[in-house]
This record gives sequence, C-alpha cells and structure tokens, in this order.
Amino acid sequence: MLNENSKRVLAIDYGSRRVGIAISDPLCLFPSITITIPNDKNLFSGLMDLIRGKNVNKIILGYPSNDDGATSDLGNEILKLKTRLENTLKIKIDLWDEHFTSKMASSRIISSVTKKSKRRNKSLVDAHAAAIILEEYLRSPEKK
Repeated sequence: MLNENSKRVLAIDYGSRRVGIAISDPLCLFPSITITIPNDKNLFSGLMDLIRGKNVNKIILGYPSNDDGATSDLGNEILKLKTRLENTLKIKIDLWDEHFTSKMASSRIISSVTKKSKRRNKSLVDAHAAAIILEEYLRSPEKK
C-alpha cells in the first residue's frame, strides 16, 4: 500500500525559455505528472517547491550531447543548475542524454493531439520531452 512517504523521480528537460518537467508515479513505473514552467527568475524556487511537494528523491536532468564532445552554452547552464540543485537538496542527480527527445516528443504530439492549434504549443513539446527522458530512465538498467 502506498503512503505519503513514497519517493518519486523527477525528470527535467531544460530549455532557455521553458523547462519541461515529468514526475514519476509513487512506484516509479511511469510518468504521472508532466508540466512546463517558464525559465525565469522563479525557476529555482518553483523546482524546489515541486521537488519537496512531490517527495522527489532523485532527479534526471536532460543533457544535450554534442557529437564533437564540446559543451554548448545551454549545456553549461544545465551543469550550473545541477550543481545548485545538488548543493541545496543533497539528492542524487543524473545527467541523461536527451538526444532526439524533442523530435520524439513532436512525433508523439502529432499522433496524439488532434487539434492543429494545440500541436503548435511549444510547452507541450517540452513536457513530453521530459516524459520521454523519464520513461527512458525508468526502463534503463541504471535505475536503482
């Protein structure tokens, strides 16, 4: 039986304008909550509220992989966020290759969202990309 102390995994698809968030169910089997929050001055406090409010004990942070091994500007921002979260929360944060997650999210939206006007909603792509990152992690052998 589930209780309030059930732990969850949170996945982040970090973007310069919006941040996609996916949170697992209490059994850590699948994403049960997907949202998008603006990447603004309130981002960190918003993340902290979500993490504490949903009893998250692990974070999977999408990280863009470059073929040449170089770190992009966005990659540097992601690493700064990782460090800040680790120093504040003292919980495990894993970087996850987010290669193609936005393209996969777009395909998923095209096949499941019937209204064309809703398909243009960029925040929907970010939330779905975070869900894909979380799904990949939850299916992976690295999940512990």
